[in-house]
Amino acid sequence: MHSNTAAINTAVLVSVNFGVPDYGESLEELRLLAESAGVCVITVVEGRRIRPDASLFVGSGKVDEISAIVEQHDIPLVIFNHDLSPAQMRNLATKIKARVIDRTMLILDIFALRAQSHEGKLQVELAQLKYLSTRLVGMHADLAQQKNAVGARGPGETQLELDRRKLDRRVVLLKERLAKSSRHRQILRESRTRASVFSVSVVGYTNAGKSTLFNKLTRANTYAANQLFATLDTTTRRVFIEGSGQIVLSDTVGFIRHLPHSLIAAFRSTLEETVQADLLLHVVDASSPERFGQVAEVNKVLMEIGAQHVPQILIFNKIDLQGLPVGVQRDDYGRITSIHLSAKTGAGVDQLREALAEVGNAQEQIAIHETEVFGLT
Repeated sequence: MHSNTAAINTAVLVSVNFGVPDYGESLEELRLLAESAGVCVITVVEGRRIRPDASLFVGSGKVDEISAIVEQHDIPLVIFNHDLSPAQMRNLATKIKARVIDRTMLILDIFALRAQSHEGKLQVELAQLKYLSTRLVGMHADLAQQKNAVGARGPGETQLELDRRKLDRRVVLLKERLAKSSRHRQILRESRTRASVFSVSVVGYTNAGKSTLFNKLTRANTYAANQLFATLDTTTRRVFIEGSGQIVLSDTVGFIRHLPHSLIAAFRSTLEETVQADLLLHVVDASSPERFGQVAEVNKVLMEIGAQHVPQILIFNKIDLQGLPVGVQRDDYGRITSIHLSAKTGAGVDQLREALAEVGNAQEQIAIHETEVFGLT
């Protein structure tokens, strides 16, 4: 389609405002997602509509505008800030004369780039195959030509060219392998439970600083970067907390607005660490003007995976960027509700360690009381 391989990572972003309150934040996230996938954004085409066009998602005039930009700059890729139906994707690609992908496909592509562990790669492949199974018709030739292009990474062209029956068999196989990994995780969790080890999971919006905080607490060297979805694979470490003893700390994948349901489903076995935790450290970027909206988005996903009842402490991170003081907030019952700190500088991390000891000891006392009252062993 395009002979200019140097321009393979250039793209036009398309975003339509349907009157939703978080439109601006969603568009800014699309820019960051594109950058995380190695895309150079040439321009953003915006529009306003009451509802999507059934055939093209946007109006024909907007399609002409996008086509003119694509032709003028020889741009091979157009990324929509929305979910497109297979028919819309095919119709747009035909009229615009460029590859067209949607927000979900872009996120899946980033996950394909980031997954490091065997389990993580299986989870991403499962999500991609489920997503692409409805879009295989008419995509084979394009994927074969664009094997390493954004939105076409992951399983690879030969995998995507399997017929539907073989694809279904592959999906079943991936589910079986992930179920095996899930059972292994369950055995590890049960052994920790029997040993009465306090379990803590670090959760939060993507790029809130979860891995930086995890590294500060564990003195590990988990990959941490100022980009979306830097961490995909759950990392678990034992940490000694003075005054409490050993705890198990897990770093998890970050969440984002409109996180594809296929990804939540595929990563369910990994996210079980969150559901089974005794405490969640919900890391928030204190420097973000959208921090409370991001907290709501994370809580929405936690509810979807059944972790809404796990106690959590809000960790307002990056206070160094705002010049805010370290602080520990409590509710009317004296329970810790939030801590202001900087994982980067370490300010407030000692207070977090003290909070972990306090909560861990309190839960241990509850467990001892239940054992005495109910005769549990």
